[in-house]
Amino acid sequence: MTIDPQNLLERLIACPSVTPEAAGALDLLAKELEAIGFAVTHLRFDGDGSYPVDNLFAMRGTGGKKLLFAGHTDVVPPGDLAQWTSDPFVPRVADGKLFGRGAADMKSGVAAFVAACAAIPTQAGTIQLAITNDEEADAINGTEKLVRWMEANGHSFDFALVGEPSSAEALGDSIKIGRRGSFSGVVTVKGVQGHVAYPHKANNPLPVLAGILTALSTTKLDDGTEHFPASNLEVTTVDVGNPTSNVIPGAGVLKFNIRYNDTWTPDSLAEWVRERIASVEAKGTEVRFELAGVPSRSFLSPLSDDIDTLSDAIEDVTGRRPEYSTGGGTSDARFIAQYGPVVECGLVGPSMHKADEHIAITDLVGLTAIYESFMARFFASEAE
Repeated sequence: MTIDPQNLLERLIACPSVTPEAAGALDLLAKELEAIGFAVTHLRFDGDGSYPVDNLFAMRGTGGKKLLFAGHTDVVPPGDLAQWTSDPFVPRVADGKLFGRGAADMKSGVAAFVAACAAIPTQAGTIQLAITNDEEADAINGTEKLVRWMEANGHSFDFALVGEPSSAEALGDSIKIGRRGSFSGVVTVKGVQGHVAYPHKANNPLPVLAGILTALSTTKLDDGTEHFPASNLEVTTVDVGNPTSNVIPGAGVLKFNIRYNDTWTPDSLAEWVRERIASVEAKGTEVRFELAGVPSRSFLSPLSDDIDTLSDAIEDVTGRRPEYSTGGGTSDARFIAQYGPVVECGLVGPSMHKADEHIAITDLVGLTAIYESFMARFFASEAE
């Protein structure tokens, strides 16, 4: 049995699976996977202060090397429909491109991998898929719990692929062997509100807040590592909530985000932030630092024969070897990296999350060929 990746992608786009509503996307995948010999398990996770999420785990084979493919079927909302040329959930083909919400991020990766699996003999080895419908939002009841469930049920893997867009300008020019972590914080400085004409009866928190901002944003975190750029802190907002020019405010709030490399952990970053804050004289104000959300850890998959095999497959299809990157934001690969080596390999993604999101159909065909070539080489390597 063969599967046409374009046809499958078009049917997935037609499922309006805005987080966390699967809208039939997982049922569609289950049917396709079962038709090519996969056993499918539907899993719903809830709790931890978030909405319930449907997830899918599929497996074919019981021996040999174990490959995991991970991805998501949920998409971001389409936004202002007037900005779209056509309905974002009605796939449209024009000028060799396929348009629709999720075309790039990342229903294309899912469709390409499923289509590639159809071409791989069932006896080749063990293939697993972990598909969530909660990557674009909270990511609380999605991949993190899905891979935890896999470990609890004995579903290990030797190597994992995530189908997120990883190419920079052309298919296969880059794969991601790691990602920076993300650490967000809030600093609140409380003083004493008062009239600007009577500063001795007030305590302005803003000079202290400004000092903390300077201490945080002008101190270098590190110089980068072999595979990562230097960690970077950006102040994202300073809020006072004071519309009046003759009132000394009672408090000010500063928010920041740090994208960090493998030099740091969330704990060591928190300590660094506290040291920077402590370097500024509080001048009688109350200073409080809090984490904003749960930090995501950085990760780096060790360079290995499997990454070389993936690079060989990409070169076989595209004629060039990929660069190894750790750039960009966070992805669900951070959860998978806790259980085994993982690499992100997918399409070019400049249009993701934008109106008229699209991919080149030739890239979809090429990605399917890359996955197929990689799996053939990956499973053959055990027999050598």
